Amino acid sequence: MKVLGSDPGIAAGGLAIIEANNVTMTDALNTSVTMTIIDAIDIPTIGTKAKERVDVIAIQKWIGQHRPALACIERAQSMPKQGSSSGFKYGRATRAIEAAVTLSGIPTEIIEPSVWKRALCLPGKDKEAARQRALELFPAAHALLARKKDHGRAEACLIALFGLKNSRLVTALPGAQTGSINETNPTVGANLDE
Repeated sequence: MKVLGSDPGIAAGGLAIIEANNVTMTDALNTSVTMTIIDAIDIPTIGTKAKERVDVIAIQKWIGQHRPALACIERAQSMPKQGSSSGFKYGRATRAIEAAVTLSGIPTEIIEPSVWKRALCLPGKDKEAARQRALELFPAAHALLARKKDHGRAEACLIALFGLKNSRLVTALPGAQTGSINETNPTVGANLDE
């Protein structure tokens, strides 16, 4: 099962697709699953400066290439000391991502930032800690998360992982498995054309 994770934003946002595979029943209640990062990208944009916008068509095409069964998007919220213009731009970007996902016909769950970060043992707002945690969980994903500015991609991977483990929608999807995910053996996919 493929899951889309989204860390919304224009300058530092990211999208990622992870896949659960190699399902093994460990007992009647638990399932071990190997995780693979299929792809991770920065949020595609068009325009510059004040006219910069999320490229909804590019996102929808990217989603269509991967065909995820579920999308998990981090809930947008204004930040302290954030100006009204930048807050509006951030909210607009988030809604554009949600629109692309919705128009792709994918069930969506909004994930609270504090909840997924606590579950994955991340401190507050430290973006580099999220990138390091993603590299710990997905060491083969180094090429996708190599730069410090890839923290949006990393957070998108972690949001997708959290969503796959905790989403109320996962058990409602056809072929979904319930149980725990083995985070000790996640990998990155070599074939990005799946």
